[in-house]
Amino acid sequence: MSSRSSSPKIETDFLVVGSGVAGLRAAIELSRAGRVLMLTKGHPLESNSMYAQGGVAVALSEEDDVGSHLADTLKAGHGLCRREAVRVLVEEGPDRIQELIAWGAKFDKIGKRFAYTREAAHSRSRILRARGDATGNEMVRALMTYAARQRRIQRLDRRFTVDLVVVDGRCCGAIVLNEISGERTVLPASAVVLSTGGAGQVYARTTNPGNATGDGMAMALRAGALLMDMEFVQFHPTSLYLPSSPPFLLSEAIRGEGGQLRNIKGELFMQRYHPDGALAPRDVVSRAIWSEMAATRARHVYLDVTHLGAAFVKRRFPTIYATCLRYDIDMTEEWIPVSPSAHYMMGGVWTDVHGATTLPGLFAAGEVACSGVHGANRLASNSLLEGLVFGMRAAQSAVTHAGQVSGPASLPPLEELERGRPTDFDDPEKLRSSLRRLMWGKIGLVRSGDSLISASAQLVRWMRLLTKPFSSRAALEVKNMVQVARCIADAALWRENSVGAHYRSDFPEANRPGWRQHSQLVLAQARVSGMPSSEQDLVLATQETVRGKAVKKKAGRS
Repeated sequence: MSSRSSSPKIETDFLVVGSGVAGLRAAIELSRAGRVLMLTKGHPLESNSMYAQGGVAVALSEEDDVGSHLADTLKAGHGLCRREAVRVLVEEGPDRIQELIAWGAKFDKIGKRFAYTREAAHSRSRILRARGDATGNEMVRALMTYAARQRRIQRLDRRFTVDLVVVDGRCCGAIVLNEISGERTVLPASAVVLSTGGAGQVYARTTNPGNATGDGMAMALRAGALLMDMEFVQFHPTSLYLPSSPPFLLSEAIRGEGGQLRNIKGELFMQRYHPDGALAPRDVVSRAIWSEMAATRARHVYLDVTHLGAAFVKRRFPTIYATCLRYDIDMTEEWIPVSPSAHYMMGGVWTDVHGATTLPGLFAAGEVACSGVHGANRLASNSLLEGLVFGMRAAQSAVTHAGQVSGPASLPPLEELERGRPTDFDDPEKLRSSLRRLMWGKIGLVRSGDSLISASAQLVRWMRLLTKPFSSRAALEVKNMVQVARCIADAALWRENSVGAHYRSDFPEANRPGWRQHSQLVLAQARVSGMPSSEQDLVLATQETVRGKAVKKKAGRS
């Protein structure tokens, strides 16, 4: 059961929800202007950033340039990237990485030079890595160490952000659940930065940790913010497939170093699908694997690195090697069974290139946001760089906004905001499991109109069960997952073509009329004071990208 706030009032200027790379970089920047409170659900080291293996893409070497990085990113995004956002990413990225190095991040070197590697769809070797395959872990370590030295940053762990608070059309705080005590409090702030990560847990197979439940996207939607490109879910081609183990990411860098893909018969197959073979873009590789699995009636294919040499594999991929050994697979001597898994959300809370959302006072960065950097398909290893670049930018915008308002608003009492005492929900884990299986089966790598209509109808039925405020983190997460899943379903049903990570078997063509449009989702009649109802209809609009300019068009209602 939940309890009302009885603890001393916490005062802050800025709230940062999430503690991955984007959240940490935002908090550091915000601390230069005021008091910062970071909220983390669960343990602070449980984030997608921590599990990022392959590396961070950045044009720092003498053989590389930002123009090439920009071109590769635009190509991977299949014509749906926001060019201005990509330009910001590649031009400011080198400075953010150099800054991180100055703060103590240690990237792998060969002699005195950085050890750059290449990943799929990159034309140059520009991937920096740390400890072989623990790049995200090292970046988070360096950021957390530096942030801990900033006196104006306070962090509260095991705090689940239930909803954003909107008063007079401005986001000015959040309702927060203490996961240990069950106490709920209202925290005011002059600005809020969302950095809650992705939503991979809506799928039965995912490389994401258990807390990637789309919380930031769902709460932003309920508060009245706009979501964009939710149909674009990237599936990583190679995650460990064993019936007794959860999916474990096998970095794209393995293929960058020469790893090959074989079907269940032992045949190399990628050249039949793309001239770049195993180094084709992720969406191409994932669907190729899916096709081979269907053709051979198998549940996986194999990733083969046995020809690379045991000493090299152990040195280059120590974490992956050790993990495979725990499941009795010696990747230096035998092929690794792999299959695709949900990996990254290209869509999310719409932001401009400065991290501002459509809701004044609310800013977003990292995977929760949709700045337009990734378009229809993320270029490998751009996400960690995105967190650094746009985490800083979102913070700078939040500071500017705070300077234009008179400090944190006076918020209504919790009882008025929640409109009823939170209750328990019967067996949220059962609903979570049913949702994940539904999404994997009907809104996964390959979609069709029939599967999307069926899935959307079920999601609407589940939404009707989730209109009350709930008292537990498990129930609140399921509520968010269902809401995000419905956004994915509606956007995917609207997009009647196949492009990037979105593939419709009934509309396999890419360049159908209107294909440059972007799906946009908002809640109809979202209230600007208090918490909007999760029952409200989703309204789908579109935005067409024409030579870098956005042109809005009205669509229908779901």
